[in-house]
Parts: sequence; structure tokens; C-alpha cells
Amino acid sequence: MSSRPPLPKAPLPKAIERMIRVDQAGEYGAVRIYAGQMAVMGDRGPNGAKIREMEAQEAEHRQWFDRLLAERGARPTLLQPVWHVAGFALGAATALISPEAAMACTAAIETEIDQHYTQQLEELGEEEPELAGLIRKARDDEREHLDEALKAGAERAPAYPLLSAAIRLGCRAAIRLSERI
Repeated sequence: MSSRPPLPKAPLPKAIERMIRVDQAGEYGAVRIYAGQMAVMGDRGPNGAKIREMEAQEAEHRQWFDRLLAERGARPTLLQPVWHVAGFALGAATALISPEAAMACTAAIETEIDQHYTQQLEELGEEEPELAGLIRKARDDEREHLDEALKAGAERAPAYPLLSAAIRLGCRAAIRLSERI
């Protein structure tokens, strides 16, 4: 009996590779944002326990996309060191403003991520059921985070419309950059 070498994996479609890359980067950034908020606020205050819970969900999402990166042979974004620092800084800065500003940060980001994940699900259609299932679950969790942030007073943050618009713009830019770089 001859043993043949394993067949090489078929190349991952570029669109799927981009989806996995950007979703892993986004979940990584979310964990860093919550880490920055917790570094400033700790578990004190009205939102500490909720932030810890949301951070744990984001860490779980990140694990899903870390696994897919490895299994599918996709590369992470080259911008991960930037998101490491930028995510923490954004979380810390909004927490320094106020607990409501920290929640405004969550609300702004989750608004963008809901749209992003919904668009990905539309693009996937019936293809890639495992990826679509993970994206759908993450999107549903992100929607819950948005609801929690609004209940916790996100819209009472100082200069909420400006703060929200700036964070949403930054989030959209991070998505586009992470898809490509």
C-alpha cells in the first residue's frame, strides 16, 4: 500500500478570508476597549459588572474567529498592534469622560457592528453555514450590548451626538482597513 501525501488545502476565497480577518480584528478590538474601560472604572459604578459580562462575550467571539483563522489558513490583520493600543485608549478615554460616555462608546460601536455583521450575512447567503452561524450569534450578542448601553445611559453622555458620530466613523475606518491590511 502506498501512502500518498495529503492534498493541499484549496485556497480560501478572498471574500471569506477578509470576513474572518476583519471579524477577528473587531472582536480583538472590542476586548481591548472593555479592558481600557475597566482599567479606569474597575468593577465600581453602575456598569462594572455589565462591562465585565460584555467583555467576556467579546472574548468568546474572538476565540471563534481565532480558531477560524487557524483552521482556514487566513492571516490576521497586520494592524492588530494598532488595534491593541487604539482599542485600550478608546475604552480608557471614554471611561475617563464618564460612565455614560463609556456606554456611548459601546452603543456607537455596536450600531456599526450590527450593520457590518448583517451585511456579511447577506453576502454569505446559504454559503459557509458555520461562519454564518458564528456571525449571526455574535451579531445577536452585539445587539444585546447596544440595548444594555442605551439602558445604561449612553445617550446622556456629554456631547453624545458628536462622540457617537466620531466613534462610528472610526469603527467604519477600522473595518475597511482590517479587511485589506
